[in-house]
Amino acid sequence: MIQKNKKYFVIFVLPTLAAFIMAFVWPFFQGIYLSFCKFVTTSNATFVGVDNYIQAFQDQTFSSAFWFTVAFVIVSVVFINVLAFIVGYVLTMGIKGSNIFRTTFFMPNLIGGIVLGYIWQLIFNGILLNYGKTIVADATFGFWGLVILMCWQQIGYMMIIYISGFQSIPGDLYEAARIDGANKRQIMGRITIPMMAPSITICTFLTLTNSFKLFDQNLALTNGLPGVVQASGTTVYKTQMLALNIYQTFYQNANTRGVGQAKAVIFFVIVAAIALVQLYFTRKREVQQ
Repeated sequence: MIQKNKKYFVIFVLPTLAAFIMAFVWPFFQGIYLSFCKFVTTSNATFVGVDNYIQAFQDQTFSSAFWFTVAFVIVSVVFINVLAFIVGYVLTMGIKGSNIFRTTFFMPNLIGGIVLGYIWQLIFNGILLNYGKTIVADATFGFWGLVILMCWQQIGYMMIIYISGFQSIPGDLYEAARIDGANKRQIMGRITIPMMAPSITICTFLTLTNSFKLFDQNLALTNGLPGVVQASGTTVYKTQMLALNIYQTFYQNANTRGVGQAKAVIFFVIVAAIALVQLYFTRKREVQQ
């Protein structure tokens, strides 16, 4: 029976493999090639070497978006994981109505990014208008608005992963620790957190990549505003993240599409490198534990 299945293996694999190559592999390598070209359409591209990458690195808006994104990622990853860990821990303590709370916390993850951005824009503007301001009046408002929005959307999803991790910890470990006289702090530090390492790895990876790739919410909530005109005449948008910067570079000016594509490749390399480094160190820690 196994030999017979192997005989038809290629027939079943080829359609999926062909679709994968056409939908993912070919566009990926074509995108890398186009990052070295000046083009308006993909069928009319002129090779210009590394000029697009030079322009991308010299672009003040790109560097501003990069550092804003880095700050946002650090803050959101910490807040989301700490709060999701706490909520997941509380909801596994057997409190009444825990299933209702889990559903309530998870529901924001089902709302689309654009809709979510506009909803929170109305909420923030409704509050700030009492002080004569809006969400785009100051970059600080936009930054913390994006952090709050991201936390509200992602905490429930990460909570589910943490709850699964808590429930997988053998109860015998806790019972043995209590018999040995361990207090709650010692149990948390020496049993719960080490046993939760796989869940922490997954949640950190997801929040890290999701935060770096944030686009819809950024577009709807602030659209990168406020903008500040530099001495060079370039307008730098103070709450613009990398994904939004790439989008606007590519679509707002047909002459800079090659630069936008170069930025996209740089963005991919940054996200991939950070994700791999994070996975390496967290996996290494799991093995040591």
